[in-house]
Amino acid sequence: MRIVDLGLMRHHKAEELQLATLAEVMQGAEETLFFVEHPKVITLGRQGGEENLHVSRAYLESQGIELVQIRRGGNITCHFPGQLVAYPVFRVEKRPGGIRQFFFDMEEAVIRTTAAFGIETTRRKGYPGVWTPAAAGGRKICSMGIGVKHFVTYHGLALNVARDVDLFELITLCGIGGAEATSISREAGRTITVEEVKDVLAGEFRARFAHSPLAAGQTAQG
Repeated sequence: MRIVDLGLMRHHKAEELQLATLAEVMQGAEETLFFVEHPKVITLGRQGGEENLHVSRAYLESQGIELVQIRRGGNITCHFPGQLVAYPVFRVEKRPGGIRQFFFDMEEAVIRTTAAFGIETTRRKGYPGVWTPAAAGGRKICSMGIGVKHFVTYHGLALNVARDVDLFELITLCGIGGAEATSISREAGRTITVEEVKDVLAGEFRARFAHSPLAAGQTAQG
């Protein structure tokens, strides 16, 4: 497994890169985990979600916020600088437990990552992703949604890191009435950087998905 840091990249460019990599992995190339931050964008999954958008397309355009329909599962969500997005392009055909275990392992990687910053998080039955416990407000800290083509995954997870999660106020988060967003920095009560979180999450992904503990990262610009 290689880890490629894309830095700040527009959503459509990252999706093009995922699809190109997916084709390579289908042919036997090394599995790849992309880390990226996106400029402000609201994405609609295969289940739609525009009915959960609280503002007009014209308003989004006036604010420089993109609205895009993509191929992942799930409903509506947001991406923005200060949120760490991880796109695993991984084979699942021969993984024990298949897609269900793949999701469980992604959630576990995030749960252990937040724990490294002193934040307890958990799963919420029936709702993919990672949340603070109900006793702590039950806020969503990480959204998840994937696509699968010929048993290779793409898309993935979006982990809120910075304090500013105001973009979520423009939507009903993941189409779940009453759901609130939070972030690692908000829950920790201090500023934590994407770079800090990236290092921890990379280690947790290697622990669960890499064929070798020596899997190396590399950096790409886009």
